[in-house]
Amino acid sequence: MSEQNKIVVQRFNQQVIVEGNRQSFDELVAENFINRSAPSGAANDRESLWCTFELILRPALADLQVNIEDQIAERDWVTTRKSLTGVHQGELLGVPATGQNVTITVIDMVRIEEGKYVEHWGLNTLIQLVSQLRQI
Repeated sequence: MSEQNKIVVQRFNQQVIVEGNRQSFDELVAENFINRSAPSGAANDRESLWCTFELILRPALADLQVNIEDQIAERDWVTTRKSLTGVHQGELLGVPATGQNVTITVIDMVRIEEGKYVEHWGLNTLIQLVSQLRQI
């Protein structure tokens, strides 16, 4: 089961984050999904997860790639250490395009039921990146 859950996370990272494939998103994220790391007061549901990639990251970062560096799976949990890289070619959280190569480092914990994301906890460096881009 642990190895199958790793494959679910790998598919999500490639097909949803990198490719923006809505059909894969629908297959891999449960209707009752909860993002436990959403900012206070922000939506933490399934659609807000889709919007994070489709409305914020993908339009801002050309040549978006996800590099999975480590994955640990136990029971219904998968923890992944990864980096998202791309070229800052569009507005990112209010910061105009800089043309800079950027990296967001991420540690995610995802709980998977029946092959679908049901819960997410995570830490990332997006806010630090935005702060750095504002200084350019």
